[in-house]
Amino acid sequence: MLKKKTAQTVYQRLYDAYGPQHWWPADSAFEVMVGAVLTQNTAWKNVEQAIANLRQGDYLDLQRLLSLSPQKLAGLIRPSGYFNIKAQRLRNLCLWLQAEGGIKVLAQHDTSRLRNSLQTVNGVGPETADDILLYAFARPVFVIDVYTRRLFARLGLITGAEPYETLRGYFETALPADVPLYNEYHALIVRHAKERCVDTEQCRHCGVERYQGSGIRGQGSGVKNRRRLVL
Repeated sequence: MLKKKTAQTVYQRLYDAYGPQHWWPADSAFEVMVGAVLTQNTAWKNVEQAIANLRQGDYLDLQRLLSLSPQKLAGLIRPSGYFNIKAQRLRNLCLWLQAEGGIKVLAQHDTSRLRNSLQTVNGVGPETADDILLYAFARPVFVIDVYTRRLFARLGLITGAEPYETLRGYFETALPADVPLYNEYHALIVRHAKERCVDTEQCRHCGVERYQGSGIRGQGSGVKNRRRLVL
C-alpha cells in the first residue's frame, strides 16, 4: 500500500525537478484518443511524427479517419511502429466511437461505465483506457505505465509486479481524486523516465530518487547514496 505522505513527497520531488509538463499535447479529445493507441510500445517522439502525418492530411477526425483504407492509415502512422496492428486498433476505436454516438454522448456516462465500455474495444487495454479517461474525458483515474512501475520499484515502494488494478488502487487511495494532479503526476513520471543520472549535486534524476529515512530508497551510487530526506 502506498502512503499518502509518500505519494505526495514523490510528486513534489518530480515537480521540483522538472516543473509543469502541460500534458497531453493534443488539440482535441479525439486526437488524445488516437495518440493513446499510437503510443503503445513506442516513444512519444515517434507518435508525434505519426500524428503530424494525420494532421497534414486532415485525418484527425472520426469520419475522415474511417474513410481511409487500412493500408493508407498504416502508411500514415508508420513512424509509431507496429503500424498494421495499430491501424486496425485505431479503426476498432473509431468504429466503437461511431457506434456509441461519439465523444459528446460518451462524456455523459459515469467513469466506471465508460471504462468498461472502452475495454471492450479490441486493442484497448487498461492503460490505454485510462489514458483516454484521464486526458480525453478528464476523469480522475491514475494511469499505470511501465515508467510508474520502474520508478516506484526503484524507490522500494512496490515490487513492480503488482497487477494493474492493484497499483491503480494504491495511487487513487493515497491521492485525492483530482484530474489536474493525476495529469501532472503521470506526465512528470514520463518526463523523469527520459532523465539520466549525472551523479552531481545538481542531478535532477538523483533529486527524485535519492535515499531518505521513511522507505523511499533510490538505487545507484555516488551522490545519490549520500543524500537523505526525512519526511
